[in-house]
Amino acid sequence: MTTTTTTTTFRAMPDLPSHISPVYTPTPLSSRIPEYSLDPSSSPHSRAGSPPPPNLISPAFTPPLTPESHTPAVDPEPVPVPVNVSAPRPQKLLQKLPEVECIVRARIPTVTGAEMFLHVYQNSADNKEHLAIVFGSHIRSKSMFAVKPGETERDRMTRGAYEGRLHPGRVTSRAESTSGPGGVSEPFHDTREDVPPLVRIHSECYTGETAWSARCDCGEQLDEAARLMSLPSSTGGVIVYLRQEGRGIGLGEKLKAYNLQDLGSDTVEANLLLRHPADARSYGLATAMLLDLDFGGDRGIRLLTNNPDKVRAVEGPHQEIVVKQRVPMVPLAWKTGGKKGINSEEIEGYLKAKIGKMGHMIE
Repeated sequence: MTTTTTTTTFRAMPDLPSHISPVYTPTPLSSRIPEYSLDPSSSPHSRAGSPPPPNLISPAFTPPLTPESHTPAVDPEPVPVPVNVSAPRPQKLLQKLPEVECIVRARIPTVTGAEMFLHVYQNSADNKEHLAIVFGSHIRSKSMFAVKPGETERDRMTRGAYEGRLHPGRVTSRAESTSGPGGVSEPFHDTREDVPPLVRIHSECYTGETAWSARCDCGEQLDEAARLMSLPSSTGGVIVYLRQEGRGIGLGEKLKAYNLQDLGSDTVEANLLLRHPADARSYGLATAMLLDLDFGGDRGIRLLTNNPDKVRAVEGPHQEIVVKQRVPMVPLAWKTGGKKGINSEEIEGYLKAKIGKMGHMIE
């Protein structure tokens, strides 16, 4: 039987992870670097041809200063970036309208006693759900009422493709009668063909509609449009509610713009200082939704807006929608001499910038 003796050689130090201490061949004691020269070429064991090992502990860049700190650092020479805040950039008009489809519709009774039908749209341009607030049951979405393969009458009523009003026990989506349960008729709207319907293209404004902001009149305009369209003498109408918060820059950037406004900029300058257009909204979706609601053709619409650029944008690349009349939206505070509506220093500056720099016509 042969016995094998294994000799284990121990190093002076145990193996450690590579990031603890890089491995270098030590300089022999017999070699001297004269006068502690820092020139790597003066060393017989120079590593001039190979880079030092990567530092895995510290980043390979110098982090910027913490704001308001006094950490000494050498700042690079600032490079000025010119920003023209004197005039907004023109809106971009779409050359081709997106595809839209109304996927659900439901009757909404309101706190004012009026009723409307809320339509939810999907589209080929983004992943957002845009809305059409429709006053008048005679206004129909073509994509909503289109028959889908294999669907039942229950399916059609569930997604909102029905005529008249729903009630317990109803079994068909087709028209039953002109009266709802208990003999209550549907809200009447003047359907005269010679009177174009009212339309408001409204962009989402969380601060003005939900957070009671006095910086803008967006919530007031939404309420006024709904009031005008729900009048018995009205031909009905549609509020196209687009999910493009902050004139298209989003809620977070909009709040940054508010801070810049508190620092002295107006609503146009603040957007431009943030490297955004003064108005980044697009209205191609609104045009496509109005066409789906059968608002195309020569009958035209009456557009509730103070923005003349919106008139051209909503008409579409080939004037698919005809704007017969622009209906101004005068602030309630202006109409009542300050007795009603929004009164604040911020909204005065907001309206002044919109008139002076964005060409809005509030009359």
